[in-house]
Amino acid sequence: MLIDTATELRLQALAVGLDRIDAVLFTHAHADHVGGFDDLRRFNELAQRHLPVYAHPDTAAILRERFGYAFVDQFPFYGGKPDLTLHTFNGAFTLFDRRIQPIPVWHGRWLVHGFRFGPLVYLTDAKTIPPASLETMRGADVLVINALRQRPHPTHLSIDEALAVIAEVKPRRAYLVHLAHEVSHAATSALLPPHVELAYDGLTVRTQADW
Repeated sequence: MLIDTATELRLQALAVGLDRIDAVLFTHAHADHVGGFDDLRRFNELAQRHLPVYAHPDTAAILRERFGYAFVDQFPFYGGKPDLTLHTFNGAFTLFDRRIQPIPVWHGRWLVHGFRFGPLVYLTDAKTIPPASLETMRGADVLVINALRQRPHPTHLSIDEALAVIAEVKPRRAYLVHLAHEVSHAATSALLPPHVELAYDGLTVRTQADW
């Protein structure tokens, strides 16, 4: 399951040898999270089938407006463009016999959805986390959370704000993502608690609990 189609999706896929995507989950429709949308066409070609994508109705409406061609069968072959089936969620849903719990958060005034996959919680572009969403995150084995930079930002968690959320949720391990270029990996890592790390491209995470 791929979360978002980042602008550099093609480069990331080549770097890790990714040759299969079974489904795509979208957190929201900002450009840095959907800019690699057209690169999904290669995965249609490899799989020789449509790919299912999942989004909140608000995000789905933007995807249909912006990438309408991806949801219409125009060619009698795969690979010419993305060929997708769009599914919406307004709460927990099941995908490949696995329960996925969306986690609504606020990215400034923009509604964004993180996801809980059993013992793992993935949260990006959050600034304000409603109490109900915090409750959904509790008990996670691994928390992946955005932490833009040390300085406060109006629409993203800072590193200190992300650490406060981690202290509240109490996961076994936490990884900081969506970092700005001003964040020094070595200098920042030296200041983090032992169970918190900066994520990096190609990172593989294993959880203790089954999903």
